[in-house]
Amino acid sequence: MIATASAPAPSPAPPARRGRRRTGGAGRTAAQVCAWLYALMLLLPLYYLLVSSFKTNAQIFSSPLSPPTSLSFEKFASAVSDARLDLAILNSLIVTVSSLIVVLVLALPASYALARADGRAAAVIERAFSLGFLIPTFAALVPTFLLAAQLDLFHTRTFLILFMPATSLPLAVVLLTQFMRTVPLEVEEAARMDGAGSLTILIRVYLPMVVPGIATVGILSFLTYWNEYLYSLVLIGPDRAQRTIQVAVPTLRSPLETDFGILAAGTVVTLLPVYVAYAFLQRRMEGAMIGSAVKI
Repeated sequence: MIATASAPAPSPAPPARRGRRRTGGAGRTAAQVCAWLYALMLLLPLYYLLVSSFKTNAQIFSSPLSPPTSLSFEKFASAVSDARLDLAILNSLIVTVSSLIVVLVLALPASYALARADGRAAAVIERAFSLGFLIPTFAALVPTFLLAAQLDLFHTRTFLILFMPATSLPLAVVLLTQFMRTVPLEVEEAARMDGAGSLTILIRVYLPMVVPGIATVGILSFLTYWNEYLYSLVLIGPDRAQRTIQVAVPTLRSPLETDFGILAAGTVVTLLPVYVAYAFLQRRMEGAMIGSAVKI
């Protein structure tokens, strides 16, 4: 008779793995707690500004984080009328949107050319764009002032619209170049076989495939242009007809007596377009980040 060997019984899981699972769960919980705490730290200043917009100076100093006792929008109306924030917001939107269009019109063709170019010259040009990060903003203040005066565009929005894209063009070109390199070369070759030119390929092939990159550049550039203060103050000045929102809000503060509720209300008004723009483009930006992480 032939004896059949019985299969060995499965051994129980070693205790080390259970310890690892417990450690991994604890680490995940700690990471979630830290993430929520960080989100709370980001929301706390916004909450403080929002509740301060409905309080008097005495209430702000005595109980800064307590909810307001009334929800009157009188301070928002005072902030808009005293500093003409409505006109300042319009000026900021004109400068921001126009500058954003200019930077995309310049950065997209340059990124496409660098993404598909080979050789030492293309590498040198790309590094030259990267060196733009090393130039501090204030270093170009005096030359920019002299250039605006020479072109007879001092105290005008036009020069600011032409100048602001130069501050974010290096970042836009570097980011968009990396996104365009992810487009398969076979797609471009197929389009060229169908008779498409370079401009047609850029508009109909590359732009739809790099929308997350365009959204990323759009958000970063929008934040840069909207929050810009130094050049707006120097180039446009305190003229109510042309000044931007970042220049108008500080005028709500007086050296003698300042209503900090009105100042907080004006600050909240300046933050609203930023949150609207981010809420509109956040999915595209998050998709770009997730896609880059997967490719890495």
